[in-house]
Amino acid sequence: MYNDDVLENILNIEAEAASLANDAKAEADRRIIEAEKNNRIQYDESYQKEAEKLESELIDLKNKIKQQYQEELKAYKEKISNLCVNKENFFRLLNELIAGDTQ
Repeated sequence: MYNDDVLENILNIEAEAASLANDAKAEADRRIIEAEKNNRIQYDESYQKEAEKLESELIDLKNKIKQQYQEELKAYKEKISNLCVNKENFFRLLNELIAGDTQ
């Protein structure tokens, strides 16, 4: 009888230990899932902020390059508009090159 009580007590303790282990595993799994969820949220927020920052920098750089291009084009147009073209010499050279005429 004494042995039966000890054996039953050991089985009860083992069942309780198994239950505690299962509860601990379930809690650990829950915490892992929660941590993964929080990490994903933080990652998505960081990614979004960095993407917005890079997009803003790209737009700024594009506008800066466009402005620089427009300024250079304007300066070039002013430069060539101020050139003096000798039409007589130009047409004489053109005739020589096209017709092979060397007067």
